[in-house]
Amino acid sequence: MNKTVRRAAVFCGLLVLALLVRATWVQFVRSDTLAEHDQNRRVKIATFGQPRGDIIVGGKAITGSVATPGSDFKYKRTYRNGPMYAPVTGFFSQAQGQTFLEGVHDDLLSGKDSRLLGSPVDALTGERPKGGDVVTTIDPKAQRAAYKGLTDLDAKGAVVALDPRSGKILAMASTPSYDPSVFAGISGKDGKAFKELNARKDKPLNNRAFREAYPPGSTFKILTAAAALEHGTVTDVDAASGARSPYRLPQSSTEIGSVVPDAQCDKASMKTAMQWSCNNVFLDAALKTGKDRMRETAERFGFNKEQFMPVRTAASGYPEKLDKPQTALTGMGQGSVTTTPLQMAMVTAGLANDGKVMKPYLVEELRGADLSTVQKNEPEELEQAVSPDTARTVQQMMEHTVTDGTGDKVAIDGVTVGGKPGTAQHGADVRDERPYAWFVSYAKQSDGSSPVAVAVLVDPEDMDISRSEIAGGKLGAPIAKAVMEAVLKKS
Repeated sequence: MNKTVRRAAVFCGLLVLALLVRATWVQFVRSDTLAEHDQNRRVKIATFGQPRGDIIVGGKAITGSVATPGSDFKYKRTYRNGPMYAPVTGFFSQAQGQTFLEGVHDDLLSGKDSRLLGSPVDALTGERPKGGDVVTTIDPKAQRAAYKGLTDLDAKGAVVALDPRSGKILAMASTPSYDPSVFAGISGKDGKAFKELNARKDKPLNNRAFREAYPPGSTFKILTAAAALEHGTVTDVDAASGARSPYRLPQSSTEIGSVVPDAQCDKASMKTAMQWSCNNVFLDAALKTGKDRMRETAERFGFNKEQFMPVRTAASGYPEKLDKPQTALTGMGQGSVTTTPLQMAMVTAGLANDGKVMKPYLVEELRGADLSTVQKNEPEELEQAVSPDTARTVQQMMEHTVTDGTGDKVAIDGVTVGGKPGTAQHGADVRDERPYAWFVSYAKQSDGSSPVAVAVLVDPEDMDISRSEIAGGKLGAPIAKAVMEAVLKKS
């Protein structure tokens, strides 16, 4: 063999060796990555190759699977009462992917979860088990009341209801909403439907319940009161505050009044200030409590961190760097403080539960196709945000606000109810922007425990209503009342 042939043979041998090494690397090292790659069509064919497990509300499936003839994607997702439950389910689309519960529990619903394997034989055969079910904590009557309340107003907004004792999410509505069924397939019609939804000005694909944060307005006063009491800034809610109305912000010539006459709020006690939503008392309380202790209390209720329920939420915000005027403004839920409706429901629920904040959760149980339990979720304490004494004092003020103040429209005969309305200014020029209307409330049973706390947000931007009619007590309270009544009738 001459020198040239020998070199060619060695070179070819090295190429074959490199090919073998590469093939081995792909087969054994990168096989899982490639098998799960979202551009691997065989993966997608397998994903849509069998009926999917269901998402369950009140013992009934709110999802389904239907055959799609003429496509190698054999099944697509269907939804019952899709717009009402979309903030819970999310969507599962052959073209657009998956979100919320459909995404978080995709492995279980599709049958890929290893916990669904019945025996070692199943693992050896490689046959995928039937998809399992996701059993939610949602109360269908409460969900219907929440969604109907928002759609009857024809408003953008959100409602979240929690069981304060456990953290179970009883209702989660967001409007305007969408039907996930209309773009569940891969056809041009489905693609067009998704594109149109995504382009709409009112953003129906946005989840306002836990993925968007807003200024909380006067509903934040319940947290300001809790912080002031917990840190000793206020020791007697019936004593005169000394805070003048209108209230001049520190280091500023800006004066802030209240909706009711200034004479009614001037030097008012905290209880009276909660009753009539006097801004001056809460501005002064936040300023005297200080930004660090205000932020500490807010964080104990869940601010400044994402929650996982198991779907990830946006973080509500109480900023670290605030000057004195900004600190004062947070006392009335304005300035730099922002919150999701879920977070305000957590604050309300924590106070109703004697200061103990429970971790919010949306899934009661994961189960196999044979109804066997794969995973059971249990209540989990998130934080003792404030002492029981502090929480009960705030409860007394919120209940007084319902019986004798601005929260009267949420009163329920024979039931102890605490509530607080709020109107939140926002935008670069608050004189031009229509404010958000908020309402938070809870209901108590005869034993003093609370089975439901609610936060309602109404964005009246596109509503045919005058600015003077925009108030949490008018727009949000009837919705909160309907949701609480739905839960109480079941309790």
